[in-house]
Amino acid sequence: MSSTKINLLFLLPLFFMACGGNTDPSQLFEIQFEGNKTEFKKNELVNISIANKKEKKIDQVTYYINNAEVAVVDNKIKFNLPQLGAKTITANISYDGGNVEISKEIKLLAEKAPEIYTYEIINEFPHDPTAYTQGLEFYNDTLYESTGRKGHSSLRKVDYKTGKVLQKIALEDQYFGEGITIMNDKIYQLTWQSGVGFIYDLNLFKKIDSFKYNQSKEGWGLCNDGSKIFKSDGTEKIWILNPDTMAEEGYFETVTNTSIFNRANELEYVNGKIYANVYQKESMMIIDANSGAIEGVVNFGGLKNKVTQHPDLDVFNGIAYHPERKTFFVTGKNWDKLFEVHILKK
Repeated sequence: MSSTKINLLFLLPLFFMACGGNTDPSQLFEIQFEGNKTEFKKNELVNISIANKKEKKIDQVTYYINNAEVAVVDNKIKFNLPQLGAKTITANISYDGGNVEISKEIKLLAEKAPEIYTYEIINEFPHDPTAYTQGLEFYNDTLYESTGRKGHSSLRKVDYKTGKVLQKIALEDQYFGEGITIMNDKIYQLTWQSGVGFIYDLNLFKKIDSFKYNQSKEGWGLCNDGSKIFKSDGTEKIWILNPDTMAEEGYFETVTNTSIFNRANELEYVNGKIYANVYQKESMMIIDANSGAIEGVVNFGGLKNKVTQHPDLDVFNGIAYHPERKTFFVTGKNWDKLFEVHILKK
């Protein structure tokens, strides 16, 4: 190779660096918040600035959070986003005839700590102690139940007053049944790790279709608000599903005033709130179905002690709201009782 070619190969990178073509934007600028904070409460007003590391002449800065432009007035930003959780804030910076983008990861948390609730037992009803309860939902005073474990999973139609199973569809042995919800004369049922769910005709009580998961990897709980379906998957995300296509059209994250929380399991929707079993705990979260803020926690401590103790007894799981009685029905995996309860502020 000639010395001329060697000199050109050496000079080309220097040329591009001089033109800004190879410059790392983080070496020029950085997004800074007062106190170097990266966690903020909803509606918090915070000072924001750009650290100009090389003293470039900045012409304009535009800020975005998750690709949506946000207003900055007098170097202050108000975190009044509709949904909480992990976010990416990006600054688009015009300077010296060029343009770069820099980003920073932040967390947007709830304004207030969750309120604490307890429960009052109104009634106790028999429940099949062999049912590994994964989903519960009422429709026209009839209880529908999904049970889990491979080789034992099922969808059931139950007379809640007697505990009698009126109809039952067994899942194939490779499936581990999970949450259910009922909408538009259909029952939707998840499986745990198989990446597939099932759709049943409510009136015929017969499987008519199946659907595959998209970005979510597992199936945990389901509920609906009459127009869309909410799905938990064992992470901090609650996915929003289109009931016609079962496509995941977005998600929000469940958060408190101190952290992003990832233990939502079985779900029930009531008046703008999602009630969710806390995985492996005797408690239930009350989640705002728009923002993801965990507004309350119901302590169901002691309930498990009120059922027959046996070797297969497992955790508290299963929430069903009865709209006519305006009460909740709760149980657990392999519990022999179904409890009708009122939720009370402590």
